[in-house]
Amino acid sequence: MKRDLLLISDATPRMMEQFSETFNVVGMDQLAARTETIEAVATDGHLGVKPEILNQLPNLKVISCYGVGYDAIDVTDCAERGIPVGHTPGVLSANVANTAIMLMLATCHKLLKQDAYVRSGDWASKGNYPLTRSLDEKKVGILGLGRIGESLASKLKAFDCPVVYHSRNQKTDVDYAYYDNLTKMAADVDYLVVITPGGPATAKLVNKDVINALGPEGILINVSRGSVVDEEAMIVALQDGRLGAAGLDVFATEPHVPASLRALENVTLTPHVGSATVETRQAMGDLVVENLASFFATGKVKTSVPETAHL
Repeated sequence: MKRDLLLISDATPRMMEQFSETFNVVGMDQLAARTETIEAVATDGHLGVKPEILNQLPNLKVISCYGVGYDAIDVTDCAERGIPVGHTPGVLSANVANTAIMLMLATCHKLLKQDAYVRSGDWASKGNYPLTRSLDEKKVGILGLGRIGESLASKLKAFDCPVVYHSRNQKTDVDYAYYDNLTKMAADVDYLVVITPGGPATAKLVNKDVINALGPEGILINVSRGSVVDEEAMIVALQDGRLGAAGLDVFATEPHVPASLRALENVTLTPHVGSATVETRQAMGDLVVENLASFFATGKVKTSVPETAHL
């Protein structure tokens, strides 16, 4: 007999085919009639599992999240209930690191303004575009040296960029210099790249002091969560020149981006596409399914979030 799986987020056709082989897929519109029989939930990092939904599922055994971020799931509560939560790290690390580098290059070379310069005919009428800055040999500070951060650091070797990092704890298996003070690191680097999990513990971690330390020549890159950066402080700093530029893939209240930020010319903005390639999303979807299959076969998900890894 197939188990009931509550599907909260969208799923690709490939995922739906795999789900249907093992589960009765229950949509949110069917939740009220199936609360007692649902044993698994598939969701994503944006929608998560709201507490009011979790409280309706007395027989829930496992949650599988599409995405590396899981701040929309109360994993502490899940751990207390004995519900393991799987997510999809690793398979998206390379592509999110690529997105960070894309934003770094697009921002320092003013790619969008150069594109507009050609399209408008200004190149023919006004001559060559003004010189921009190179990424080569610039010092890069990484906030959060996890899988994605290490992938980025490795890729930056091609640009001869010195890499340093800040995280809650110093890592013993890397050669990059560690800063125990984020503001001090920001003052010492050309780029600050944010790749740390979201949630209450990191809310507005990149605050006014950090932004001021990065300075008028500094570039802020965020491919983690919009909540990690004090967005209002960042916008004001970009407006008055205390921060040189920013490349942003994530925002505080997605998909709503403040008009004041959209109006700035010293920013490059992308719509949360860090892992949005066909290849990466397929791998993420496969891992969502694998986490569920692993749990019902062995009692453990394949890639658990740290808070439920002991289950």
